[in-house]
Amino acid sequence: MEPGSSGLRRLTHEIARFGAVGALGTVVNFGVSNLLWHLTSLQAVRANVIATIVAIACNYVGFRYFTYRDRDKSARTRELTLFLAFSVVGLVIENGILYAAIYGFGWDSSLQRNVFKVVGIGIATLFRFWSYRTWVFRTLPAVEAAVADAESLLGRAEGSAARRSKAGQRAN
Repeated sequence: MEPGSSGLRRLTHEIARFGAVGALGTVVNFGVSNLLWHLTSLQAVRANVIATIVAIACNYVGFRYFTYRDRDKSARTRELTLFLAFSVVGLVIENGILYAAIYGFGWDSSLQRNVFKVVGIGIATLFRFWSYRTWVFRTLPAVEAAVADAESLLGRAEGSAARRSKAGQRAN
């Protein structure tokens, strides 16, 4: 095992779990917004803000109990406050793009709304991933250090075993 590959593997798993929760949130977001667009007389951006808020609530549960279940749980009030603050920034990014498309350029068909919703969600997702992992669901320093120490020890043990095996094969 190469040094650092376990960190890359952990990041890859984190991104996959984040993506799974995000995909569910996206389905919720699109479902609610399209239902509101077609079944109510709400303005498009207002309906989309409601849909985004519903998706944010679903995502918090998924991130806390699936994606970042191993992260620090000692300060839930702080965590929830930061999650909501960064989620609001993501909401503004997503809905700002939709607002600009509809009211700035007049692109207001159902297809155009959904295309710009995808663009907004994509940009907001990049921001949310960075902010959630950096500020909201922080790693526990002791756990991270223990994992790194254990991986280092395991790597040295595997290297020693491989050297002994090669030395034994040469002796035969």
